[in-house]
Amino acid sequence: MKVVLLAGGTGTRISEESQTKPKPMIEIGGKPIIWHIMKEYSYYGFNEFIICAGYKQHMIKEWFDNYFLYNHDVTYDFTNGRRERAFHGNKCEPWKVTIADTGLDTMTGGRIKRVREYIGNEPFMMTYGDGVCDVDITNLVRFHQSHGKIATLTAVMLEQQKGILDIAEDNSVKSFREKKLADGSLIIAGYMVLNPEIFDYIGSDEEVLEKGPLEKLALEGELMSYMHKGFWQCMDNIREKNMLERYWNNGTAPWKKWDD
Repeated sequence: MKVVLLAGGTGTRISEESQTKPKPMIEIGGKPIIWHIMKEYSYYGFNEFIICAGYKQHMIKEWFDNYFLYNHDVTYDFTNGRRERAFHGNKCEPWKVTIADTGLDTMTGGRIKRVREYIGNEPFMMTYGDGVCDVDITNLVRFHQSHGKIATLTAVMLEQQKGILDIAEDNSVKSFREKKLADGSLIIAGYMVLNPEIFDYIGSDEEVLEKGPLEKLALEGELMSYMHKGFWQCMDNIREKNMLERYWNNGTAPWKKWDD
């Protein structure tokens, strides 16, 4: 099953980094966050990726074009009056990667529709190129296959950030308590599995997947949620980027299941 990665947005909320590179190319532990996401899928045996690029898309292409160079020792030989290059070792991932320029201003649904020719008429997975997770992708796919609906999304509980107040009609505070996980809200974490019928629900480049298409699927009973109670974290700002960096540097990154 192919994996579609949304990687075309401008990342304005993390502009300290995204002014010079696409958001999915912002590094965690010296590797772009999109690499971490691909390693998650690869751990479960999914190695064919379609990257929906847009903003500064050339940087994503250049990084993969130089993947051998970045990940191997290399010898340059100029003794014959020309450059000869030899890579040492075998650190290459078993990946097939298609990088498609899906436009600068295209919305999430439009980006997916633009890569339909690379997906083909088959189910596929999709997630955002700026969030990591320790979801069991094998179980996610099995769940999707078991219910027969068009779409499955992974849902996580977004933790309530502040304490909880119980306020009466006269504005007096009746009680106060610290936040609990149950006080949070369920949100879309990405990590979707989609049948090819999803393309019938996506119109133009302006189509936002999370609005019209998914809303219509929900009304028709064709959208299911896979509840994930483990780790998930997006990287929307520098604080979240630094948090993920600390996980990685401390050797406690929950999304890292693969061996070095």
